[in-house]
Amino acid sequence: MPLQTQKLGQALGESLTLHSTLCRREAGAFQKAIQSGQEVVVACTQEKKLFSELAAQTEGATSPIKFVNIREAGGWSSEAQNASPKLAALLAAAHLPEPDPVPAVPFKSEGRLLIIGPLDQAEKAAALLADVLQVTIFAQGAGQAGGSQERQFPVIAGQLQTMRGWLGAFDVSWLDNNPINLDLCTRCNACVQACPENAIGLDYQIDMNLCNASRACVKVCQSAGAIDFNRVPAEASEKFDLILDLRAEGANVSNGPQFLQHAPPQGYFKWDGHNLATLMKLRDMVGEFEKPKFFAYKQKLCAHSRNETVGCNACVDICSAEAISSDKSRQQIKVNPNLCVGCGACTTVCPTGALTYAYPKAQEQGLKIKTLLSTYHAAGGKDAVLMLHSQEAGLKVVEELGRAAQLKLAKGLPANVIPMSLWHTASLGLEVWLTAVAYGAHQVLVLCTHEEAPQYLDGLEAQMAVAQSLLAGLGYEGVHFQVVRAKNAMDLDASLQANGAAKAQAKWKKQVPAVFAKYAVAPEKRSTLELALDHLSEHAPSVLQPSNSAIALPAASPLGALKVNVDKCTLCLSCVSACPASALQDNPDLPQLRFIEKNCVQCGLCATTCPEDAIELVPRFLRTPERKQAQVLNQSQPYGCVKCGKPFGTLKAIEAMLGKLAGHSMFQGAALERLKMCGDCRVIDIYSNADEAKIANIPPKP
Repeated sequence: MPLQTQKLGQALGESLTLHSTLCRREAGAFQKAIQSGQEVVVACTQEKKLFSELAAQTEGATSPIKFVNIREAGGWSSEAQNASPKLAALLAAAHLPEPDPVPAVPFKSEGRLLIIGPLDQAEKAAALLADVLQVTIFAQGAGQAGGSQERQFPVIAGQLQTMRGWLGAFDVSWLDNNPINLDLCTRCNACVQACPENAIGLDYQIDMNLCNASRACVKVCQSAGAIDFNRVPAEASEKFDLILDLRAEGANVSNGPQFLQHAPPQGYFKWDGHNLATLMKLRDMVGEFEKPKFFAYKQKLCAHSRNETVGCNACVDICSAEAISSDKSRQQIKVNPNLCVGCGACTTVCPTGALTYAYPKAQEQGLKIKTLLSTYHAAGGKDAVLMLHSQEAGLKVVEELGRAAQLKLAKGLPANVIPMSLWHTASLGLEVWLTAVAYGAHQVLVLCTHEEAPQYLDGLEAQMAVAQSLLAGLGYEGVHFQVVRAKNAMDLDASLQANGAAKAQAKWKKQVPAVFAKYAVAPEKRSTLELALDHLSEHAPSVLQPSNSAIALPAASPLGALKVNVDKCTLCLSCVSACPASALQDNPDLPQLRFIEKNCVQCGLCATTCPEDAIELVPRFLRTPERKQAQVLNQSQPYGCVKCGKPFGTLKAIEAMLGKLAGHSMFQGAALERLKMCGDCRVIDIYSNADEAKIANIPPKP
């Protein structure tokens, strides 16, 4: 690796000494460093295990140790000679503190495993697991070989009804509807031989579609008494900690339910009968486990529903683990932390920030991006490209590309492409991408491999279209956001080289703001978005003119205005009570519908609530100061009470009501006149007329 220690030291503000064999001949230098008590960053991940063991064996070692990979990320590349700014950025980011701890979600498994599938395959898997796990088999047919004559494991059968839960808490129910009782069956095979229709298989269950009720099986099973055609089907259920499913995905519906979501619950495994890595994982799933609670939810910000009317459903639709459900009665969504896998897609599509990513927090991710880009620029780096990738499959592709470049099989990561590892690529969205551009990133690439759910890709691309439209409307040139789909190193290499060639050919000049932003990413999503918009607007290449004062955005936009049909709107103000963001407001002194565009999240609750269907969403970004000011969308002349003159409604609304009720039998004469009164006068009028009627009915004195 062509490391330029002097340049790296200048960028990091410290003196650097290069160690080429720190894990072997120069291990003493590492041991001395970790005895200092100061934080130690090792810029190599290959010998992470060896370094950790060496630290454990070193007396007086008190220093916290961090590891960062600068080899595949930059040192092994055809542009390695120019990669010093990137390497400095990676080293600087490695010094950042670890994310703050968050509440943990506990799991407990006692090793109760249910294997579902053909009996022969299930017994094969059970034999490899029974020394560690308590195995029960749910037989789904005999398979090719049938069950073993020696019954080694509990076997149940029947019609699988429900299957729900997660690691340590699976609930499985089934209908025991077969004439053969497997607890009594001795597997003597007498019934299999006696059945004239061959309706009994080596799973010792009767195919009732083939059986013609000869009852030959009953006769040969008299001693065991395992076969009873008069047995009433019984519902049964049991709890399990783990499930191993051997059925083909999406198999025959008659085989019962499966977990078909892209991200199945923890503790549920599919097995093809060959990959032993799956069984090795199962063997380790006994004990107590925990994972971070990846999300935080603020119900008061949620735009999901009001008055049992659904507005925004983005998080429910995108969740690949089916961990989010609607609770309209409580005007909120429900997130099951046990099912949540921490992808963060729900937080990126949430327009209000009601759902936020908690581990790591947005401000921690923002600090990392700011550190990477500011260090890169300070070290003389140009045309920074931030590439976000997952810490598992994405990182593997990046490392494979580095090795391919070292072997001259690929170009490797370009010197200006800064990789940043995330728990999941869907965990950062619009406001953070725009912030990266405000910090000076010419492009933000999101590397997607095989692990992303299809709806995640749709969500990422929809948000990128919004972000790209914003920057284009502000005059920033070029393609700023791109999903890079690469299942292997060569795919990634081809995409990065093509992206660099396209950019060089286009010669974009105005791709970033002239002044890089200094603000920090805020805990609240909308606050960060506003900070990014303010900075990008202030330093926009495009001068504000009437023709570009409003930038049209795609439908997925969390920004926009409302168009109100004043001919339909009666100013009932039901939309005001439905708005979760206080974008719609009334005027206590006048019949007015007012709107603050900055607050609008385009959730659509106002449009679905409006009884007159008078509201239409207008996705856009208004560049003028009016965006942050209250604007009157509709107003009307007040209608005064015919008794006291106090305004109690709008002229249009009252006239519409009178027109609709004038022909009704219950609203004639005085009753119709009362509709023109305020609430107080209406009550007084009713009681006054009642008293007069009583007086009129008093008989005269004799």
